[in-house]
Formats: sequence, C-alpha cells, structure tokens
Amino acid sequence: MSEPRPPFPPFDRESAAAKVQAAEDAWNSRDPHRVSLAYSEDTVWRNRDQFLTGRAEVVAFLTDKWAKELDYALRKSLWSFTDDRIAVRFQYEWRDADGQCWRSYGNELWEFDELGLMRRREASIDDVAITEADRRTSGPRPEAERGRDIPLH
Repeated sequence: MSEPRPPFPPFDRESAAAKVQAAEDAWNSRDPHRVSLAYSEDTVWRNRDQFLTGRAEVVAFLTDKWAKELDYALRKSLWSFTDDRIAVRFQYEWRDADGQCWRSYGNELWEFDELGLMRRREASIDDVAITEADRRTSGPRPEAERGRDIPLH
C-alpha cells in the first residue's frame, strides 16, 4: 500500500519547491528503497534511454546506478510547475570505478497523483568529464545552501 507523500497537488511555488528539495534529499541518501517510496506503485519512467515501470524496476535501476556512480552528490532546482506537474533542472557529480569524475546535467518532468506520489518521470541527462578539482558538490546540500539555484555550468 502506498503512503501519501505531502505536499499534494495542486502545487503552489512553496509546495513545488518543497517537493523538489524532498526529492534531492532522498536521492542524496543513495537508498533505492527510500527513494522508491516517493513514486506510485505503477510509476513510469524514461531515464536517458531506459524505460521503467513500477517501484521494483526503480529499485533495481537505482541499485545498479549507485553501484556505478560512486560519490554521487545531487542538486535540484525548481524550473516550473502547474497543478500536478513540476519541471526540474539538476546536476549531479560522481566518480566512476576508474577514478574519472563526471558532472551530469539534466532536466526532469514530473507528474503526481492525488496522494503526492510521482506517477511519471522523464529525465534527459548529459555527462561531462571533470577533474576532481572541478567538483562543486560532495554530499547532501548544507542547510545554508537550500533554496539556492544551481549554476548553468
């Protein structure tokens, strides 16, 4: 059974921003089961070139993702919203098994059900190789940085 996940649609600026911050916090936990609880049981995703349906596929996808994307640190920024939809810009940084660091830039489109669960997620993501010295993030966002926009590059 799915537990409600406030805030609920229809969104205003404050509730949409809270939803974005909650997603950032959950993803920075790198806990696939925790993250999956924000999605409806029949959620559908497009992530890059992969298509997923349901929480079990989300958990498997995230487990594999974080086994490969080491030292993962994410920042999300609210782009736009309507009654039950939110658009997000994001960047995350990570390191691969060979030690190469990456910054991944992307946009997500989210659609929510009446329980505040995300029923649809579409993510477009591009990866840019960076050096360790170029990394800007190294873990969850400190409290003092919450609400700040992320730079374009």
